[in-house]
Amino acid sequence: VQLQASGGGLVQAGDSLRLSCAVSGLTFNKYNLAWFRQPPGQEREFVAAVRWSGTITDYSDSVKGRFTISRDNGKKRVVLQMNNLRPEDTAIYYCTAAENYLRIVRAGESEFWGQGTQVTVSS
Repeated sequence: VQLQASGGGLVQAGDSLRLSCAVSGLTFNKYNLAWFRQPPGQEREFVAAVRWSGTITDYSDSVKGRFTISRDNGKKRVVLQMNNLRPEDTAIYYCTAAENYLRIVRAGESEFWGQGTQVTVSS
């Protein structure tokens, strides 16, 4: 199983970034997908998740209204559109996949993880 994240970079506060994660090696439309992040010196935290059907999404309070998660089952990828970025969004962002949606959104756990992409937001 491989999850390849891309799209990170250095931006200024208020800018936008679009993260993408290409997934291979699993039955894509059976897996729930999510993004987590790990800010410098902090623990990893949940950001957003989308169910296998694409019809249900969840967000952390800190990104709700600014970030949008979506999936393309045909292209086997998950996208995180990040708008109005803030310095506190600076982190390594990881895409992840799991069969159990509640495991992701309630326990902050998952099955398969990508390598991460760095997002840095300057003030």
